Amino acid sequence: STKAQFRTIIAASFGSKISLFEGKVIGNLIFEKRGKAGFGYDSIFIPKGYEKTFAELGDVLKNKISHRALATQKFLKELYLL
Repeated sequence: STKAQFRTIIAASFGSKISLFEGKVIGNLIFEKRGKAGFGYDSIFIPKGYEKTFAELGDVLKNKISHRALATQKFLKELYLL
């Protein structure tokens, strides 16, 4: 396997303030596809702390731990604090 990480950055303007919200997931790429759920690299990426690929974990769990989900959670938290 090969180490990998995926990042999402959300940029938002709140008046004159620009805020960045980063989500990052670290893990490993494998060389055989596993699982049917998801798209793109989901069948070859195993997030750190798991033994299954994103495709094997399924959308519900993936959407809680993915880089996109983490960035979105930070963004929404900021919105609720405004």
